[in-house]
Amino acid sequence: MAPPKPIPGQPEQTKAQAAEHRLGGALAAPLHDVNLLRTKIPDVLLDAIDAPYARPRPVTCLEIAAEVAPLDDALGADLDRPPSKSNPGLLQRGGNLAGDAAVDALRATAEGVIPYRSWVRKLTGAEQQARLVQAAIEAGAVRRAYLKGLGLAHNCSLPSAPTDAAQNAVPGAQRLQRAADAAAASH
Repeated sequence: MAPPKPIPGQPEQTKAQAAEHRLGGALAAPLHDVNLLRTKIPDVLLDAIDAPYARPRPVTCLEIAAEVAPLDDALGADLDRPPSKSNPGLLQRGGNLAGDAAVDALRATAEGVIPYRSWVRKLTGAEQQARLVQAAIEAGAVRRAYLKGLGLAHNCSLPSAPTDAAQNAVPGAQRLQRAADAAAASH
């Protein structure tokens, strides 16, 4: 479960608050398993499932930006955005592995409370709901990428198209830089 998005005008969430949110999600796992708690899927993601490649009407930079904004709200910042405190990069997102492992262990324990969990999830519809949530997230990401590609084709700027840095990125550059750094460190 992703931490809640910051609300404009309010202070950003602290690490302790984010950990508390993950912990609450782990403890609520059995309630999701019996379908008493359901993840609310934003309408923009449900629409993306239905029509991920629908052309905006009209196809203008303003209309594309108007369609990208709610996707950003639902999904969080896109991969083309530079890392920041509220939008950590992929490496920083994976950097909290110890804390995540502890929460995962607690979640596994909480999920273990329900005997025959997989059958219960199927019978209550929780499994189908989890698949729908995942499909909505994937469709939303595809929709946002499609819209930004349209924006790029129409010479739009942010937020209707990827950042210049993302457009000019060289595939494999990070991997090559890490290899060069490792080679230099070993000498």
